[in-house]
Amino acid sequence: MGSTEILEKETPGNLSNGTSSNVEAAKRLAKRLYHLDRFKRSDVAKHLGKNNEFSKLVAEEYLKFFDFTGMTLDQSLRYFFKAFSLVGETQERERVLIHFSNRYFYCNPDTIASQDGVHCLTCAIMLLNTDLHGHNIGKKMTCQEFIANLQGVNEGVDFSKDLLKALYNSIKNEKLEWAVDDEEKKKSPSESTEEKVNGTHPKTISRIGSTTNPFLDIPHDPNAAVYKSGFLARKIHADMDGKKTPRGKRGWKTFYAVLKGTVLYLQKDEYKPEKALSEEDLKNAVSVHHALASKATDYEKKPNVFKLKTADWRVLLFQTQSQEEMQGWINKINCVAAVFSAPPFPAAIGSQKKFSRPLLPATTTKLSQEEQLKSHESKLKQITTELAEHRSYPPDKKVKAKDVDEYKLKDHYLEFEKTRYEMYVSILKEGGKELLSNDESEAAGLKKSHSSPSLNPDTSPITAKVKRNVSERKDHRPETPSIKQKVT
Repeated sequence: MGSTEILEKETPGNLSNGTSSNVEAAKRLAKRLYHLDRFKRSDVAKHLGKNNEFSKLVAEEYLKFFDFTGMTLDQSLRYFFKAFSLVGETQERERVLIHFSNRYFYCNPDTIASQDGVHCLTCAIMLLNTDLHGHNIGKKMTCQEFIANLQGVNEGVDFSKDLLKALYNSIKNEKLEWAVDDEEKKKSPSESTEEKVNGTHPKTISRIGSTTNPFLDIPHDPNAAVYKSGFLARKIHADMDGKKTPRGKRGWKTFYAVLKGTVLYLQKDEYKPEKALSEEDLKNAVSVHHALASKATDYEKKPNVFKLKTADWRVLLFQTQSQEEMQGWINKINCVAAVFSAPPFPAAIGSQKKFSRPLLPATTTKLSQEEQLKSHESKLKQITTELAEHRSYPPDKKVKAKDVDEYKLKDHYLEFEKTRYEMYVSILKEGGKELLSNDESEAAGLKKSHSSPSLNPDTSPITAKVKRNVSERKDHRPETPSIKQKVT
């Protein structure tokens, strides 16, 4: 019997027919989940994190198997994660952490001021884990920054510095990891990816580039719709966090690009839906969630070049075969980002003393298009106000250079975010999803998830001649706070 069948047998047909029977059914299911009785570790989270009353009952009963009394928060998280895999939709995983926070507070009512305080610190630990051990983060957060970022968020007061120092050192010395199924341990990453792509698990969404934080992993959905495809030449202009790309990695390379779902796949060969993606394909893939594409007006060495700035502040240049094709890619990428980017997480850690960009979820939004527009408009209003306030208090000439750099970094971030959300709002007001299916001369088959995009038979790949001379290396500088994003 599969796990879904078990859930159907355990779930009462009508939850209003007696609370006691619901509780008993929840207890039975929770016991089976805890003991992995015909369930896998990867099945647990989806049964604890659904947004209904029965799932909440199951989660409450499941957490009763864990006694966190006298344990520190990081110890409790490690103990909790040994039992199951924290996988599934972002909202489901967040609900699981809320249930964990409630149980921890119940077991340790005098350690932290409230359940909200526990949950806030739990989220902070998850983000710290990503910051210290993730592949997608440049500069690592220091203990002092971690403490400063949590000022005043414990019911208006500060957490104990000794507590925060202990948590920081614990995560720094040993990253948080959750259990995986035994069969997954035996597989190599390539086998696991190939299995998922080939449809052995048709409902599974694999992840591109594990960041050690499930909220930030980029989803690879083999059933996602294809919105645009064609040959593109790519040049990596800046790595994550805007850091300068090493000289040997800046050359132009030609790929067959496929914008599928919220991911831009860059493949060596033409797209074939039945063909599994290679590890190299997944490595080259770029998520366009919270991204912004624009004409590269500050790059003049090649024609028809557009710039893509990603959520983690990488900057990539792409050359197309014509001005029309360039604008088509810009429109499609920005439209996908506007329609599908999930709202930013409410800040679990935040302080005005030290500026740091928020982490943006890579999952697809669950909002309707109307709700998505309202979310973008609200964020645009917030960013616009914050930018105005920021510029009304420029740094004094006597302040340290470090503080001036901090001011410029925040100014650059706010201006970019304002431009990005202005673009998103404009796109959704013009139709959003309708633009994805009725744009330019895209074939009607592109709207189907398994259709192969057709190419003009006369179209040939862009030839990219790479000259690694000193003048080219120095002429096009990586994006910095002093180089503003231009959108035309």
